[in-house]
Amino acid sequence: MSRKAEKTVRVAELKAQLSAYLRAARRGQAVTVCDRDTPVARLVPYPTAAETLPSKPPTRAWGETRFPAPLGRPVDTLAALLEERQSSR
Repeated sequence: MSRKAEKTVRVAELKAQLSAYLRAARRGQAVTVCDRDTPVARLVPYPTAAETLPSKPPTRAWGETRFPAPLGRPVDTLAALLEERQSSR
């Protein structure tokens, strides 16, 4: 898909003519959105499957992933929560 020259549009015009600008993006044209002559966003064509980066499969299955051993000290989550709440009062 060939890219066309970029258009500039103010927010009010974009709101009034959104469908037309979405069609332009679908055809490959990028649009810069300006708020009081300051660029704030770009409406760009969504990449096709050929333009996206190829995905590669994971290097290992979830079951093969090794996690670190527990720290070995018991944690009383209720006591920790109550302590945190008391310190914020």
